[in-house]
Amino acid sequence: MSTPRVLLAGLGGGGGKTLLSVGLVVAWRRRGLSVAPFKKGPDFIDAAWLTKAAGVPCRSLDLYLMSRDVVVRSFTSECAASDVAVVEGNRGLFDGVDARGTYSTAELAKLLRAPVLLVLDCTKSSRTAAAAVLGCQRLDEDVNLCGVILNQVGGARHEGVLRQAVEETCGIPVVGAVPHLGRHPFPERHLGLVPPDEHARVDEAVEEAGSTVERYVDLAAVWQLAQTAPALPEAIAEPARKAPVGDGAADIRIGVFRDAAFQFYYPDNLEALRREGARLVEVSPLADSALPDLDALYAGGGFPETMALALARNAPFREAVRRSVEGGLPVYAECGGAVYLGEELHVDGGVYPMSGAMPAAYGFGARPQGHGYTTLEAVRPNPFYVVGEVLRGHEFHYTFLQAVTAGNTSFAFRVERGHGFDGRQDGLCWKNALAMYTHVHAAGVEGWAASVVAAARRHRRDTIGCHSTPRSGPEV
Repeated sequence: MSTPRVLLAGLGGGGGKTLLSVGLVVAWRRRGLSVAPFKKGPDFIDAAWLTKAAGVPCRSLDLYLMSRDVVVRSFTSECAASDVAVVEGNRGLFDGVDARGTYSTAELAKLLRAPVLLVLDCTKSSRTAAAAVLGCQRLDEDVNLCGVILNQVGGARHEGVLRQAVEETCGIPVVGAVPHLGRHPFPERHLGLVPPDEHARVDEAVEEAGSTVERYVDLAAVWQLAQTAPALPEAIAEPARKAPVGDGAADIRIGVFRDAAFQFYYPDNLEALRREGARLVEVSPLADSALPDLDALYAGGGFPETMALALARNAPFREAVRRSVEGGLPVYAECGGAVYLGEELHVDGGVYPMSGAMPAAYGFGARPQGHGYTTLEAVRPNPFYVVGEVLRGHEFHYTFLQAVTAGNTSFAFRVERGHGFDGRQDGLCWKNALAMYTHVHAAGVEGWAASVVAAARRHRRDTIGCHSTPRSGPEV
């Protein structure tokens, strides 16, 4: 696999990687290139912006969540029909889970043999920028650090000093210099960037990023650097084989929460469900008044805290979810979806009723309650995982469990790494519903999709005589 590729990295979070990655994708698409977008790490929001820019799903590549071979296969499979690949790193280039930078962006760059562009926030600095680049070069010389993009440049004189310092000291080119922008197209809030589903001018923001890159980045130089990427070894570059959808595709229907409040899904997870024979039906807790005829429900993460009033006002849908869970519908809920299954959410002094499907009340804190990678072990029976199974995932939430309001609930998982519900447990069980703060990636938890579809099939079999009307609803 010898697709041209480039990875954009930084010295930390908030340095401009997303703006430049999105802009680079847009600029190359304007020139007629098909671009395969990727995001290093478990982030959903940056990946959503890259998806908007590329017009195809952005894939997450994470060495903690999935094996090295799976990462490479995912990368090469998506690159097969593309002219170029753009990978956005996360945090700082060498930041990982420990002092050695395990699972870092640098480790991913080496695995993919990707040339690295270092994005530098140059606010109130000059020659020190060269010292930062030099340190990155020396810390791991196996990382192909091939160019620098200066960000937050103060003016022509500032840019000249920075360029000279970096190029003379480090021997690599400065391929772009972006000034302070009067209006940033991607505003931030408590979980990072505002996601596209809540942005007032999505297309304008994406196009603005592209125009910024076209104006301030040397696209010809970046293209030349992308073309220097060596071929990946054939033994590990074989694309992943997609399993065919089973014959039961027309029968098994899994609902997927999808609107401005619930938007965090890895495309790999949705595709894995389809490969196991499921048809996915979008439902909106904000807009719909009822659930369609379903065999299971996948309630993904999102921002119920920012949409609490609107969610609370849709009483018919809340009641439909409550009745369905009470009737035994299998529900797999992650983070925001887990909060929605609860009875109420306390935010900024207000109390907002949620679906009431599970006996739990949630609050919203000023700081993250859980943030980072998780490792869980299943210790109690639950609808989707076998006891003894160990899985890796990710969590990032400001909400927290205030109280469990019924005594016959249980937690399915012991937390070995991370926070979950209380630092010790994750996976609240009620009926056939499982509510978790941990997000899992189907490429890293290979049996996840099969278990969700199996639960749906069991429910379908048990209720086969109850369907009296044709099954309908929009598919994802």
